[in-house]
Amino acid sequence: MASSCFSNVDEYGFERPQNFDYQTYEEFMSEYLKVLAKRAKRWADIIGEGKSLQRSVTVKRYVRKGIPGVHRGMVWLTVSGAEELKNASPDLYQRLLDGHHSRDVAEIIKTDLPRTFPDNIFYNNIENQQHQLYNVLLAFAHQNKRVGYCQGLNYIAGVLLLVTKSEETAFWLLKILIEKILPEYYTPTMDGLLTDIDVLSELVRIKMPDVHQHVTNLGLPWAVITTKWFICLFAEVLPIESIFKVPGSLSANTIEKLRTKVAQQRAEEKQTKTVRAG
Repeated sequence: MASSCFSNVDEYGFERPQNFDYQTYEEFMSEYLKVLAKRAKRWADIIGEGKSLQRSVTVKRYVRKGIPGVHRGMVWLTVSGAEELKNASPDLYQRLLDGHHSRDVAEIIKTDLPRTFPDNIFYNNIENQQHQLYNVLLAFAHQNKRVGYCQGLNYIAGVLLLVTKSEETAFWLLKILIEKILPEYYTPTMDGLLTDIDVLSELVRIKMPDVHQHVTNLGLPWAVITTKWFICLFAEVLPIESIFKVPGSLSANTIEKLRTKVAQQRAEEKQTKTVRAG
């Protein structure tokens, strides 16, 4: 195998597979680094020294394109509204860690820790990242007793922790994602999740009708195919750089726009059918 300047572990701690194509990756990165440099300059202009980040159409557009790693945690915290929640209750996270904890909840979380990104070198270290992940999930479960702890939250919190490298920041981002941006995902009826699965199905029907028809012909409900994707916010199925775009895009209210757009398109199609039928 040809030598490569790239490690067998990526910058986020994920081990590269044995069949990883280093040559193709190097060729891609040689061009992509130019894109990243331009993107970093744009972000530096917005949040340079002494500047505070303001939510705007431009910021939302930049968020969807991608945030430089050094700024991700801060940008997510600001555009999501989590920073406002944190400022309103600055000692909440520590109080939750110091409070009484359900032994059953704690044991369930501990069971899932080794299953969270087992190919990541940071989460293989029980003394460090796993313990931090445990704290974030434990605090959230006791703060939001309606949701508590559900499988899938470990992957979301794991991504947030990898990016922010801060337990408390990861906690606040997890809180606003689950409670404000994705309500009714982690409830017995999963109404919010089922709504977004319908949105995905409708988008595929509109944008990729052949794919939609193929799934229809298979007779598989979209929920069977995609529930796991949504439960962990695609953390188990997307490349890592794409995974890091999901929380940012959600924080920028992209999902709400999609819900509205699809609902409007459905209404227009129904109206057109009614007119034709008449």
